[in-house]
Amino acid sequence: MPTARPRHMITETDEVAAALDAAAARWPEDADSRAQLAIRLLLEGERAIEADEQKRVRARREAMDRTAGRFTGMFEPGYRERLRSEWPE
Repeated sequence: MPTARPRHMITETDEVAAALDAAAARWPEDADSRAQLAIRLLLEGERAIEADEQKRVRARREAMDRTAGRFTGMFEPGYRERLRSEWPE
C-alpha cells in the first residue's frame, strides 16, 4: 500500500525468528502475522526502554534526596566568595 512514511525491512535471522516465536507464544492472536508480531515487539521494547529510563531517573532523584543537605555547614560563611576572589578574571 502506498505511504509517505519510511519502511523498514528486516531479515529473519535465527535471533529474530526466536524473538518472533516468543512473541507468538505471548500473543497467540497474532501468531499468524510475523509482521504484527514484529510491531508488537517494537512497541514492547519501547515501553521497556521508557520504564528503564524512569527507573534510572527515580534512582538519581533518590540519590539526590539521600545526600541533600549532607554538607550543609561544612564551609564557613563567605567561603565561596573568598575562593572566587582568588580566581583571575
